[in-house]
Amino acid sequence: MRFNKMCGRMTAKTLLTLLATGVGAAFAGHAEAATIGLLSAPQVTHAANDSDRVALPGNVSPFATAENDRGAAADNLPLEHMQLLLKRPADREAALQQFMQEQQTKGSPNYRKWLTAEQFGQQYGPSQLDIDAVTSWLKSHGFTVNQVYPSGTMIDFSGTAGQVRSAFGTEIHHLSVANAGHIANMTNPQIPAAFAGVVQGVVSLNDFRPHTNFKPHADYTFTSSGSTYQAVVPADLATIYNFNPLFNAGITGTGQTIVLIEDTNVYSTSDITTFRSTFGLPTATFSQVHPGSCTNPGVVTGNDGEAELDVEWAGAAAPGATLELASCADTSTTFGGLIAIENLINASGTPPAIMSVSYGECEAENGATANAAYISTYEQAATEGVSVFVSSGDEGAASCDADESKSTHGIGVSGFASTPYNVAVGGTDFGDTYAGTNSTYWSSTNSSTYGSALSYINEIPWNDSCASALISGKSGYSTPYGSSGFCNSATGKEYYLTTASGSGGPSGCASGSASTSGVVSGTCAGTAKPSWQSGFLGNPADGVRDIPDVSLFAANGVWGHYYVYCYTDTAGGGVACTGAPSGWAGAGGTSFASPIMAGIQALVNQKIGASVGNPNPTLYSLAATEYGSSGSTSCNSSNGNAVGSGCIFYDVTQGDMDVNCTGSHNCYRPSGTNGVLSTSTSSYAKAYGTGTGWDFATGIGTVNAANLVNNWP
Repeated sequence: MRFNKMCGRMTAKTLLTLLATGVGAAFAGHAEAATIGLLSAPQVTHAANDSDRVALPGNVSPFATAENDRGAAADNLPLEHMQLLLKRPADREAALQQFMQEQQTKGSPNYRKWLTAEQFGQQYGPSQLDIDAVTSWLKSHGFTVNQVYPSGTMIDFSGTAGQVRSAFGTEIHHLSVANAGHIANMTNPQIPAAFAGVVQGVVSLNDFRPHTNFKPHADYTFTSSGSTYQAVVPADLATIYNFNPLFNAGITGTGQTIVLIEDTNVYSTSDITTFRSTFGLPTATFSQVHPGSCTNPGVVTGNDGEAELDVEWAGAAAPGATLELASCADTSTTFGGLIAIENLINASGTPPAIMSVSYGECEAENGATANAAYISTYEQAATEGVSVFVSSGDEGAASCDADESKSTHGIGVSGFASTPYNVAVGGTDFGDTYAGTNSTYWSSTNSSTYGSALSYINEIPWNDSCASALISGKSGYSTPYGSSGFCNSATGKEYYLTTASGSGGPSGCASGSASTSGVVSGTCAGTAKPSWQSGFLGNPADGVRDIPDVSLFAANGVWGHYYVYCYTDTAGGGVACTGAPSGWAGAGGTSFASPIMAGIQALVNQKIGASVGNPNPTLYSLAATEYGSSGSTSCNSSNGNAVGSGCIFYDVTQGDMDVNCTGSHNCYRPSGTNGVLSTSTSSYAKAYGTGTGWDFATGIGTVNAANLVNNWP
């Protein structure tokens, strides 16, 4: 034990002295350093030499091109709160994975034994010797080390563009993209070869931000003719997904806290008050915090609408829960939401048990180190008992084409959602308009809280695109593709060229480097498939993490249904919350689905009296029991109000989330200008359709809240 204590006190300077004398190499390889107590063996075995560097591939923004380049930034350009991600030794990662499995295994002495940030760092972080060596090197280049997080895997530091060029061998340039100014590194950063075993990379050296995952309500001619719009309000949600038995039993999320992760504050807390009072929800305990004393972002117009809908609909699902918006200002290189999560899970004491993230960026654009940062951050959160829910995205299987009228980059998923340590929440629509059964499921009059849904409603994937087989067929076309297909028709081109739809797909570029910007190519590789997803009915044997995990209603009106929320920032697209809610702001997107699932988790936690960490092992286990080896006929969503009363999940088996495309990346275009996203360019293999059990369009399916809560082990 004396050896351990000595090592714990040893500084980087001492280590480098040992290295210089040849003693350090023997020390670094000493078996005791890896096995005694909680100490990780040092990975740095010789002094850093800036003349001997290795590049960190996959860390150049696809927007950092010669076409967008407007010249090098001044050396004195400040770059605040950059983040250097470290990696733990392989043996510590293996031990951590074993421990996390035990945390989810009933009967294990480590079952639901959650760690603190300090324990996490002590037991599974890099060696303090390695951390000291890296921080000393940063300081030697003039950087200010703001903090080393207790996890030991993230160093927050600040400096200038000149210091970045000197230390990491890459220049920061000014860019012009879509008439907006940005900054970004033009080449992959480099680090001394001595640090290759401990430094994962710089999380970001650009100021491109993730996108929100909501789509404003739009009026579609397709449903305006002969169809009734049904705006979804909290009372409808409670009826459709069977929350009411829980609410009636006092399971409302009381005693639980749901944290909504943002890079903005809400526009107005009175909007939240109006939403809750109008829809009969009790007064909420709501606060806005800036964890770790990070910079208060204030109101970021546009994103403040995201913040308000997150808070409002998490509270609709768990009306008794405490709601906390955790926001940090974006820095010159780092998304404020990531800073907020890191500060929460690295604070002293017990972190909040539930978080929801409604932002995203495709893996190929996010970059290898940023993808690794989300994996590492959510991994730590899970070991601390935190359940992280993340919107899967609003662009089908084309997450590198978010908010575009077509897919040009092929199949890709959000790096925010594709980690093994979060629940990725996808999006559905209701199938009653397609089936012509609106009156079966909706009352012609509203309740006092504006509810009109009568029961569970059969579901289809949310999809606004002309590539949707359901929309194409209903419009009278035999195919969505081809010169005579719907996507090349006058109506299809005018109203339905869009990537807007619930997202899913295989992880493809979580690591490595794309040879074509924004496209899964080159050395790109997906995150490995977690054990709880492997072998599940319908899930492909592709070896990688597939999303989504579960889904909920998320449509923005293509079949007549969308969410209502109170958002009065007219500069951001909001409207006054006066009169009937049908005149309020309306939208769809998986930004609604994620906080609602977080709300459902709050009900689970209240019922069982515990936090659960990563919910996915339990979700998949429950679904495997329900679906068996061939699926459940009674729990098929297409049954509508005739589904079995005991179903925990509703298996969505009708429709697809396919979107229109051009170009050569995963685009089937036999003729005509517009094709459809496909896993084949020579045949129609839509990306993606529904099927029995798990599928890329909706994951496991949607949930019966009461049955899920009451059957949680």
